[in-house]
Amino acid sequence: MGILGKIFTWWDGATISTLLVNAFSGEHVGTDAQGNRYYRAKKRRSDGTEVRRVIYNGANDASRVPAEWHGWLHNSYDGVPESHLPPARIWEVDYTPNATGTVAAYRPQGALEKGGHRAAATGDYESWTPEA
Repeated sequence: MGILGKIFTWWDGATISTLLVNAFSGEHVGTDAQGNRYYRAKKRRSDGTEVRRVIYNGANDASRVPAEWHGWLHNSYDGVPESHLPPARIWEVDYTPNATGTVAAYRPQGALEKGGHRAAATGDYESWTPEA
């Protein structure tokens, strides 16, 4: 997607106007493990809260914002998330993107995309009928 795509589209990364706004009126505060960049505006809103933004590294998908940065974006705390993070646990897994609507989405047995064949009913189900 060339320069025209950057000017007119928003769904595949930041537009040029967004990049310019962050370059001139924003302060880069950090980058997460996926390469998303986080900015805060130099001026505050009229109620005193900061304007905080994210520039995605790739497609614009809000599920790609890690939990610690999500809290920062929504003004849950003032400090950059690295200052609030506990050490990583051995059982924590790396982020995987939301696959809904893609070829990689989970499809259970019986789904139309898997042929639509479900296991036969075993007879242990009894439907409810209201008392007359």
